[in-house]
Formats: sequence, structure tokens, C-alpha cells
Amino acid sequence: MQSRLKSGITMRLAALALGALSATALYGAHHTLAERIASETRSADDRARDAGRRPAQVLEFLGVEAGMSVIDIMAAGGWYTEVLSLAVGPDGRVAAQNPDFILRFRDGANDKALNARLADGRLPNVIRLDKNFGDLAAADGPFDVALSALNFHDVYNRDGAEAAVAMLESVKSVLKPGGVFGVIDHAGNAGTDNAALHRIEKSRVVEAAEAAGFVVESESDVLHFAEDDRTQNVFSEGLRGMTDRFVLKLRKPAE
Repeated sequence: MQSRLKSGITMRLAALALGALSATALYGAHHTLAERIASETRSADDRARDAGRRPAQVLEFLGVEAGMSVIDIMAAGGWYTEVLSLAVGPDGRVAAQNPDFILRFRDGANDKALNARLADGRLPNVIRLDKNFGDLAAADGPFDVALSALNFHDVYNRDGAEAAVAMLESVKSVLKPGGVFGVIDHAGNAGTDNAALHRIEKSRVVEAAEAAGFVVESESDVLHFAEDDRTQNVFSEGLRGMTDRFVLKLRKPAE
């Protein structure tokens, strides 16, 4: 009996040790934000996009830290969801939010990609939040930081300024007082058909953000690429992944 008891305890300790090793491999072996994001737990394809997206510098600018609660707005297949998962660590949490139109796009490609990314509890601090913007509720949060990467133009160009403001208001409703919404998008030129190019003027985002009650606190040029003259479609050969982008830091006023 005593031997079996010792054996059972040993097995449980071994299981706990294995779990700890898994957590260390995912989060604990890298201490700085840049090191955590550079972790080889991410796929080679995902890491190959870091040169154009510079995620560590973006998240540092937005103030994302370990232990935070964050939401990836229009997460699509979850590239930034995984980056955020590593950034906030095991004591933080990430919600990957997708509206219906993102999940249905290209015969459900984003839905399938996100399922594969989260399969078998691979990112244990991440949950899916399959909700349209108008269905977001206070109970889904509150979040310290929200992030939307290269998606805001789709809402604005497809549905108009009013819908874009409503989307921003929905995001604001799930942020903590003083919380941050980071918006990254492809920069467009004034007087251009930016909708056809999948771009947007920064001034239009600023106007919509202020109309939704955000304070435009600051912006970063970390994703400024001068080689892009903003006249080509963002999916053009040789340009994709290296477009000129703005990064806005929007602040929900403290209540």
C-alpha cells in the first residue's frame, strides 16, 4: 500500500514537473518582451513576418506587459494573438475576437487557422471570442489593452465612418478606465481611392476615434517605411508586409 502511494505521488509530481517544463518552454525561458516574442515556440513562418511587423517595439509602445488582460480585435488567424499570449505570459489573458465576416472570409480560412493555432491547449492563456462588435459586453472584459492590426480600414471602407465609430465605441466599452486601444493600419494618401488599395488616411482614424470618445494620446513611426509611396495596393508583389503603416495609441478616459 505504502509503495503504491509513493508511486502515485511520484507520478503526480512528474506530471506537475512536465507541466512546469511546458510552461517554461512557452513563457518562462525568455525574460524580455523581445526575447519572449522571438521564442522558437512560434512557427518559422510567423517569426519571418516579424521584420515587417516589429511586434516587440509595437507592444512596448502600447505598454503591453506581463500579467495584463488584452484583446486582439479582428484577430483573424491569430498571428498577433500568439504574440500577445507570449507578451502577457501565464498570469495574463488574451481574447481573440472575430466578427462573423472575418470568420467567413475565404471559406472560413481564418476560423480554421485560429482553431489550428489554439489546438490542444497550445496557448493556454487565450480564449476565442467569436462576437460581432455590437455584441461585445462588459462581462467579456475588462481589458487593459486592445489591439487591431491592419483591419480598421476594412470596417471604415466597407461600412463607412458611422460604423467605424460604433466599432470603436464597442471596443471602448470592454476596456478598463484608462485602457489603451492600439490601431495599426496601412497609411493612405489624401485624394486617393484608398478603399481600392486597402489603405486609410490616418486623419480619418483620428476623427473616428475622437468621435467615439477616445483620446489620441500618441503615435509611433516604428512601422514607417519610406520606400512605400502609398500609391499601390498593399498586396502588390514586393510590397506586402513592408507597407508604410501608422500606429496610434488611443486612451479611454479614466472614469
